[in-house]
Amino acid sequence: MNATLVLGQQGRLVIPAEIRAALGLAPGDRLHLHLVGHRVVLERQQDAAAELRGLASEVPESRSLVDELLAERRLAASVGE
Repeated sequence: MNATLVLGQQGRLVIPAEIRAALGLAPGDRLHLHLVGHRVVLERQQDAAAELRGLASEVPESRSLVDELLAERRLAASVGE
């Protein structure tokens, strides 16, 4: 599905009704916007969160990324002393 949008004077875009319906968007829904190169990507927040959860699902539960980050920070701090 494709659409051409026109940027309004105040920087607003209107998402066409057929695209809102296809995505299940309703007034008041929050969208996540990010840049990929020179492209603007809009996605529902729950889809962005689900994608992040999917990435994290590859990390074994026995591994603590927080502990690893803290250890890296402590090492970096001790080297800088």
